[in-house]
Amino acid sequence: MEYRRLGRAGAKVSEISLGTWLTYGKTVEKDAAKECFKTAFEHGINFFDTADIYATGESEKVVGEILKDFTRSDIFLGTKVYFPMSKKPNDRGLSRKHIIESCENSLKRLGTDYIDLYQCHRYDTETELEEVISTMDDLVKQGKVLYWGVSQWSAIQICDAVHLSKYHNKNKPMSNQPVYNMLNRSLEVDVMDLCHREGMGLVVWSPLAEGVLTGKYSGGKVPQDSRAANDQSNMFIKSRLSSDKLEKVDKLMPIAQELGLNMAQLALAWCLRRKELSSVIIGASKPEQVIDNVKASGVKIPDDILAKIELILDNAPREQYSDY
Repeated sequence: MEYRRLGRAGAKVSEISLGTWLTYGKTVEKDAAKECFKTAFEHGINFFDTADIYATGESEKVVGEILKDFTRSDIFLGTKVYFPMSKKPNDRGLSRKHIIESCENSLKRLGTDYIDLYQCHRYDTETELEEVISTMDDLVKQGKVLYWGVSQWSAIQICDAVHLSKYHNKNKPMSNQPVYNMLNRSLEVDVMDLCHREGMGLVVWSPLAEGVLTGKYSGGKVPQDSRAANDQSNMFIKSRLSSDKLEKVDKLMPIAQELGLNMAQLALAWCLRRKELSSVIIGASKPEQVIDNVKASGVKIPDDILAKIELILDNAPREQYSDY
């Protein structure tokens, strides 16, 4: 496993990390989750990502139970705040009240006294950005949070957050967690360059497009043990199984074989070709999936092969004037 700095922060994270969305606490049994976590750690993964909203707190509880078997300092733990945890009006968003209370609740569920990376899961249009920054800065100064970051924020929102943090001499966001994969490259339009310029690490999710880029849906088939076949976890993936995307995957598979990789490993290595990325977050319901995916770490795709891939994908964002 290779490691990268979280942007320009001093901390290093495994370039492949393990996430818990749609798995831990919901569709994956605790024993299986524990095995995935253990296998990931044994193969060099030190970065584990969750969120309070995942299975409405159950995911954090499962991770907290698993953490008891590990030395806390060996783990880089990320979680998030923003989405409604109940129907109560203040149990959502990024107000000082909700962030502080959510942080305390996450610490209890995770069974830890600090969070390595606390992320704003979305941008809150109803809360002044200064309030968000001030609250996150307080948590960092209190030692409850080591770094704070954002997820799915636009370039202008990130730019405002960074500049206001500097202006008020507060700890600035050190990471951004956007979606990025071969089939979704909107990150390359402006957010990627902005984050790199401001020293923010990119921790991307869905690098395998929820399994589409593994090749297991080739020909439109839906394996019985796949996410698409599970009604608890297929609410998003079915819309991604379009014929044009599956056709691209079919064309990419021979290239993966040429490199001695499988399709998933090629997709992960393709993401990691960008130095701007700190880590790609994988999901796993079985230890074998973890073992398979970590083999993408350190893989360098030759330039001529990258050119072939580019021709197949044919979806690189066009250069345009940025609004930040």
